[in-house]
Amino acid sequence: LPTTMMLVALTMKIGAAPTHFWLPEVMQGTTPIISMLVATWQKIAPMILIFSISNHAPSNVTVVLGLLSTFLGGWGGMNQTQLRKIMAFSSIANTGWTLMTVTYELKTSMINFFLYIILTTPMFLAMARTSTKTLQDMTTLWTTSATTSMMLMLLLLSTAGLPPLTGFMPKLLILNELVIQSLTPVAVITAMSSLLTLVFYLRITYLTSLL
Repeated sequence: LPTTMMLVALTMKIGAAPTHFWLPEVMQGTTPIISMLVATWQKIAPMILIFSISNHAPSNVTVVLGLLSTFLGGWGGMNQTQLRKIMAFSSIANTGWTLMTVTYELKTSMINFFLYIILTTPMFLAMARTSTKTLQDMTTLWTTSATTSMMLMLLLLSTAGLPPLTGFMPKLLILNELVIQSLTPVAVITAMSSLLTLVFYLRITYLTSLL
């Protein structure tokens, strides 16, 4: 019970469902750089604490929290037009992927988490550099900076988990681990919920590629 309570408290710090409501509003209300820190750097300490108690954490709780996060993160970002809110819901969904196997295969969860930070940081820096705040702003990005636009497209698709890009591998490993643990229905639902996040990633990519 103490471990479960600590786990739930830490999920609030990392913005995982169902205690995720603060994250989109905070990220929307700050500058892109602060949003980047909230989505990446701020999560490192609580996530390391989760990694350190993963041996004692109840696996059914982490799986449920992960499943909720992937679904609500994808669902919440569907109708957003503000880029920082979209990135916030993307962060929630990715946190869910990380929590999914934290008690089964810790290394896979760590790879997924740190890879997300590596992919997300340049995205926020590019948004800050080009002053893009909404989806509408993305439509003119190609004309002002084609290189940045191309980089953003690749980063977005990689974060979405499309093969053969980098972000695909940790998601595949997580799904594989869930199947190994006889959690095939959970793996299927998780894979289906990733389609929700793929929708808004592809929408941003499409708008970015408009000439």
